[in-house]
Amino acid sequence: MREQSKLKFDTIGYWTEVKLDIIKEYASAYSTILAAQTNPSLYHVYTDGFAGAGMHISRRTESFVPGSPVNALSIQPPFREYHLIDLDRRKASSLRKMVGNQQNVHVYEGDCNTILLERVFPQVTWGDFRRGLCLLDPYGLHLTWQVIETAGRMQSIEVFLNFPVSDMNRNVLWHDPIRVDPSDLERMNAFWGDESWRETAYTTDRDLFGLTEKETNEIVAEGFRKRLHEKAGFTYVPEPLPMRNSRGAIVYYLFFASQKPVARKIVEDIFKKYEKRGMN
Repeated sequence: MREQSKLKFDTIGYWTEVKLDIIKEYASAYSTILAAQTNPSLYHVYTDGFAGAGMHISRRTESFVPGSPVNALSIQPPFREYHLIDLDRRKASSLRKMVGNQQNVHVYEGDCNTILLERVFPQVTWGDFRRGLCLLDPYGLHLTWQVIETAGRMQSIEVFLNFPVSDMNRNVLWHDPIRVDPSDLERMNAFWGDESWRETAYTTDRDLFGLTEKETNEIVAEGFRKRLHEKAGFTYVPEPLPMRNSRGAIVYYLFFASQKPVARKIVEDIFKKYEKRGMN
């Protein structure tokens, strides 16, 4: 109980609530389609690499908001299996308490970059008629390209991905790249997969002080979208949805990647539905 009392639920803004609604709506459509598949019958799995504590607090209303794992567990028809991962021991403990003794729900405490590759993805293989929806929603550059590329190459996994452009701009994409902390460069290389992000993020122009000119957020995001398609092997990667803070600044892009044209169509319709929502 003492450990649980130290847990503070994350406070989330309006656009995070929108993101939760988007993912829940698609996950419901996904589960309905997969559960109805009979020839062959498919075993569909929900995975959350940064699952959190299961609940959030709305900055707008100061009330509790169900997190993505709780939303996923409420979907009907249900997924056959759930894999929920968080690095924070207290959040993993909170999830376990919410899940109770449900045998098809697995909660992991640790680094999702390792757990996904070694313990979860091997259970969602194409040849075993298993399919998966995977949410990769880090707060910043805490995800490795290997996870993303592995999901794409497996052909059996669809992904929602937080592209943390705010963390990139704050810590990596500076006008004077020489001053960037080596550890932040390492995080960026790990997320992007190599150093080719430099070619996307910077122009060949220099300003009056001889410093490099940074490309817009839109160009950086488009470069990553192409990478998801061309390097990770996802067949369909719609334009991402920009997610903004209360001042209207883009803090991240919500990407979706899949092998199925029907998945792309559903997500594009959902993105279009939510992109015009106002901000509180």
